[in-house]
This record gives sequence, C-alpha cells and structure tokens, in this order.
Amino acid sequence: MLLDSIQQPNDIKQIPAEQIPSLIEEIRRELLETVSETGGHLASNLGVVELTVALHRVFSCPEDSILFDVGHQSYVHKMLTGRRDRLSTLRSFGGLSGFPNREESDCDAFGCGHSSTSVSAAVGIARANMLNGSDAFTVAVLGDGAFTGGMAFEALNNCAPCANLIIILNDNNMSIAKNVGAMDNYLSRFRNSAKYYRMKNGIKQFFLRIPLIGKGLVRFSSWVKRGFKRLLVRENFFEHLGLSYYGPLDGNDESLLETILTEAKNDGKCSVVHICTKKGKGYEPAEERPDLYHGVGPFSLEEGVQPSDRPTFSSVFGDTLCELADEDPRICAITAAMPDGTGLIPFQERFPDRFFDVGIAEEHAATFACGLASKGLRPVFAVYSTFAQRCYDQMLHDCAIQHLPVVFALDRAGFVGPDGVTHHGIFDVSFLNALPGFTVYSPESFDELRGCLREALTLDGPSVVRYPKGSEKEYRRDVFRVVGGPRVLDFGRNPSVALMTYGIITEKALLAADELYRAGISVRVIKLVKIKPLNPEKIRVLARDIPYLYFLEEGMREGGVGEHLFSSLAENGLAPDQQFRIRAVEDKFLPHGSNEDLFRLCGFQPDQIAAEIRAWMDKDET
Repeated sequence: MLLDSIQQPNDIKQIPAEQIPSLIEEIRRELLETVSETGGHLASNLGVVELTVALHRVFSCPEDSILFDVGHQSYVHKMLTGRRDRLSTLRSFGGLSGFPNREESDCDAFGCGHSSTSVSAAVGIARANMLNGSDAFTVAVLGDGAFTGGMAFEALNNCAPCANLIIILNDNNMSIAKNVGAMDNYLSRFRNSAKYYRMKNGIKQFFLRIPLIGKGLVRFSSWVKRGFKRLLVRENFFEHLGLSYYGPLDGNDESLLETILTEAKNDGKCSVVHICTKKGKGYEPAEERPDLYHGVGPFSLEEGVQPSDRPTFSSVFGDTLCELADEDPRICAITAAMPDGTGLIPFQERFPDRFFDVGIAEEHAATFACGLASKGLRPVFAVYSTFAQRCYDQMLHDCAIQHLPVVFALDRAGFVGPDGVTHHGIFDVSFLNALPGFTVYSPESFDELRGCLREALTLDGPSVVRYPKGSEKEYRRDVFRVVGGPRVLDFGRNPSVALMTYGIITEKALLAADELYRAGISVRVIKLVKIKPLNPEKIRVLARDIPYLYFLEEGMREGGVGEHLFSSLAENGLAPDQQFRIRAVEDKFLPHGSNEDLFRLCGFQPDQIAAEIRAWMDKDET
C-alpha cells in the first residue's frame, strides 16, 4: 500500500503525482474501514480526502500551520502526520481524539471542537509569524457550515493585513443539516462557475508550456483579465475585504487543488480559496444521506447505518414540543444548524412557520429567542449543552436581566463519551447557577422530561431543561416517593446516609445504595428534578437526623448543585450536626472515552461510591 510509505509528516511529498489517485483510494478505503469499527464523523472526512492530500503536498507540517474548522474533519490529517497506526483507537479512552489536539501532535496547530474559530486563530498565528520574522504559512480550513457562524465574519474583517494566510472555504452546502441563510445563498451563485476556473487553469498551463514567452503571456493575460473585470464585473464579498479570491473550484480534484494552493502560496498575501466538495464522497450511502453519516457509531459497510427507532431524550423532547405546540400557538422552536440532532425535525415538518434554523450562530439564536419572547411568543431554543456556552452573555444580558420567558433546551448534558473534552456538557449547571431568575430542570427520565418542558413553558421568566444524550436507564421508577419536587427512595429503615443526586447518574446512586444496604448501611436516595432554585428547607426535612449527607453530581464541583446546597444548609443552620461530602468533577477537563470509563475516572461507579462512603463512616467512627 502507498499508505505504508507515509510514516511521518511530509512523507507524502515523496509519492509521484501519477500515484496520488491510488493513494486517495487507499485513504478513503481505510477511513471507511476504521470509522465503521470505531464510530465517529464519517461523511465530513470522506469529503476532504483530496483537499487534505493537496494541503500536505503543498505545505509542510509542523512548520506550516493547518487548522481544521470544525475539527471533526481532521481524520485524514491525522493519518498523514504519523498517527495512522493509532487510528483504530479513535475516540476511545486513551486513544486518538476525534478532533485536533495540540497535546497529541505538533502537527495539530490549534485545538478545535466547536465551529467558526479557525480564521480567528489563524489570524493570530499569522500575525505571530510576522512578528517573529517567520515566513511560515497558515491555512484555515473553514468547512461544514462554519461560515454561517458570526465569529468567522469577525475574523475576516481583521485578516487582510496578514501575510502567508490562506483561508479555504470548504463549501459542501452542509453543516450537519443543509446550510441555511443569506450567505449560503450568496455562495451558491458561485458554485456553477467551477468550469470557468478549470478552463482558466487549462489555458494557463498551455501558456506555461510555450518556451521563453510562456510566463510573460500568463502575466499579461492576468493583467488584461483584471482590467476587464474591474470595468465590467462587480467585485465579490471577499475582494471587498481586501482578500485575494480563488474559486469556486472542484474540491475533490486533487491535482487542481495543488495547482491553486501553490498559486495562492506564491501570492504571499491573505487569500480565500473557495472549493466545492461532496460530503460523504466515495461511499454512496453517505453521499445520499450525509446527515445520517455525519456522526456514526460502529456499523456494517455492507448494510450501512441503520436508523434506530429506540426513543432518546432528543426524540422525546421533539415529540413533546410538537404536542405542546398543538395546544399553544405561541410556541416556537429554534435551532443553530442542528434540527435533527436536537429532535426538531418533526416540529419543522408540522409547524414550518414557527420553526427557525439560524445556522451555526448560537449567540444570535439566543437573542433572537429573546426578541420573540418580548412580543408574547414562547420560544424554545434547543442546543447542545457545550454549544450553549457560546451564548452565555446573551443568556445573562438579553434574557435574565429582562426576565424573558425563553426556554433553553440543553441537549447532551453531562458526559458525551467519545466526543470528548470539547463536547462534555458538564459546565452548564455551574454557569447557570450564577444567573439570577433562571429556573433549571434536570430530568432523569422521559416522563420527567415531558413534565419539566410543560412546566417550563408556563413560567414568566427564563428557564433551562437539561437532559442527557441517548435513552433513559431502564429500572423501576414507581418505587420513588414524590415529595414536592424531589423523589425519595429508602434502602432500609432509619438511614444513616442521604445520597443526593440528579439526572441519569441517579442509576449509579441507586446501585451504590443497594450495595451499602447489603453491607448493613441504610441509605436514603434523594433525586432532585428542579435544581435551581433549590429549597434547602425541603432538603433539610428529607435529610433530618441523617448524619452523613453525600452529593453525587455529573458536573463541575465548583459552582455545582452540591456546593450551593450544602453552603445554604450550613449558612442557615439547617444541618448543624451533619457531615457533607461532594463527589463531582474536580477542577480539570475530562478526556474522551466511553461514559463508563469516564464514570470510573471520576469515582462515579457504584462500587467506588459505596467504598468512599464506607471509608468516610469508618474514619469518623475511629
């Protein structure tokens, strides 16, 4: 295999040009075989094989910096920079990250898990190179809808003075779902002119083959073309910003990409190379359904990905919102380029006039929702917890201060397994606890999710309903006593430990309580559903005369529910003779891996919880 000859960065430069098409076939085949076993982002990586090969043929890593935006397009880059032998560990605990990671390789110039950040980072790197006297190149690959994000436009407004900076606009007309908005419509005007650039390049190559005068003819024809263009054709958006523009080009034509990238490189200025690629290229099912093959679990290449009909928190949320919207015509749904991932496709189909996809623009989505709410509507903004971090200012400034009834539906709250450090939804509780006026729910089951969403839509102020990825845990819930908001379950009489928690980690608390009970220790499990505002007096009543209070939290300890609750109990003298302990995520970021691996890493497994409580009680007795 040609791939076997690529062991280190830049080895690809030694492969003859006539063998590159065969290399591309090998890469695509290995990519399919690997991701079908490990799971991961498939369609986006299949679409950038030719581009990534061309980048590594024209530029040199790590001297030159290549930034991928969004970072899930980087699998081929990893293969070509000395990490192919570890590709089978992709997204597994201790294995390769599914995103660029500076700690993993010096060829990963900048970490990226969210969208629309590459140009800003690239401007910074390019400016640093200029200050340091370096002539290295910086390349930002802006793709998968990242150009719909406002941060990309902020950076474009600031990048013209940069030397040796190339921005590749990977236009596949898709993010996870189909791109939306005026900028996508603008770009679509250019997509049909790719043939012109192919013809232009062919004429240029013809002139260059003419001895002695070929280069002069190329320069003269370029001068004539620019003159006529200034007279007859209005400049495009990028040229108005002072950037050199190339495109649109066939982004799945490797030899053409090498030619144009070399031209942009020789230009030395700040350039935009606009390419059109096919998401999912080379695997027919992914070409037909790039949304389905965006992020996949392990699957059979012969049978393809089989959509699951098992309900998830996302699908239950979407179905419930449709039911509520039937009852209340004020209810609207908003997504930031993720109608499918957030379960809103049914709403989009049933209520198209009340459905809004704003593109990858979480900040705009939040304030847009506030505008709707200010006129009496009931907007629900469905967004992953990790992406809600991007609109914190809008949640505070535009929503909380004005006390507007916006419902933020935070999907993927808690651990998200293989997606890793940039995607874990473990920070939202801490930052939401600091926002006055917000009501926060954390349902642990589908029924609780339905009830929380219904209640949130009746409030006269802002609210959050946060729920995890995947399906609910299967065990009997009718054994809980409902005491106001909290759910209570006793393991034995006269409990000596109150084990408090919320969300899907309740299952771990119940298993730990059962283990302690079998060891002769009675436990009361208290499951919270509404986690802000808390009612310390109610918790005091439920935990009265229980000497040990243990809080289990799938989120950050600092600013979490446990800290707020125990601080309030202590300050108000509600638990003078009781001891407190919190088991939560300590002051660190968590890696990728299965959720069970991460629970073990954080001490959240039932045997770890039970052992910690027993050791705590034993130490206190001695």
